[in-house]
Amino acid sequence: MEGFSKYVTIPNTLSVSRIFLLPILILLLAFDLRFEFTIAYILIGSTDYFDGKIARRFNMRSEIGKTLDSVADLVFYLGSLGFIYVLYPGIVFNNLIMLYVFFAIFGASFVVSWVRIGKPILMHTSLLRLNAVLVYLLVIVSFFTYDVGSWTLVPDYFAKLILVIYYAAFTEEILIFILFKDFDRDTAWIGELFQKRKAVKRQ
Repeated sequence: MEGFSKYVTIPNTLSVSRIFLLPILILLLAFDLRFEFTIAYILIGSTDYFDGKIARRFNMRSEIGKTLDSVADLVFYLGSLGFIYVLYPGIVFNNLIMLYVFFAIFGASFVVSWVRIGKPILMHTSLLRLNAVLVYLLVIVSFFTYDVGSWTLVPDYFAKLILVIYYAAFTEEILIFILFKDFDRDTAWIGELFQKRKAVKRQ
């Protein structure tokens, strides 16, 4: 029990909360409480910011913490896609082909990491962190703009931008898996790894 307790930190608890609080969002959707859903979504999604902030500020970073954060992100943001489909289906149907490409690249990143590293990995590069924020904002922005005159186009083009950035982010991730076997999943971008490799060669 003592060994387990070291993993029960504030950042890890915040990460896991994104998974365990997801049923609340589903329940609010089931009762068509859209305003309440949006408020709850804002609060639950904000834990993605605070878990990393607290972990870095108080030196609570760990491999298990990074894994929990990755799993929570995967569940929460795939859940967000489901919420968008239910609440704002036009966004999904207007970007179906781009979504198919997204899932193809996303799936390829897991396959490549499994083959190269021996397990599926979701990194926390700057592009992926940026898109986590953008997906979060897309759900919120859609509440105020979807089906509101000319503002309807805002979430649609916002979604297109997010998908294009995801293409770049997962392509970068795949290149990292192919070119490097020893890396921190919190690496900001692939250039950092090339710089570290050069520094090691100079020594």
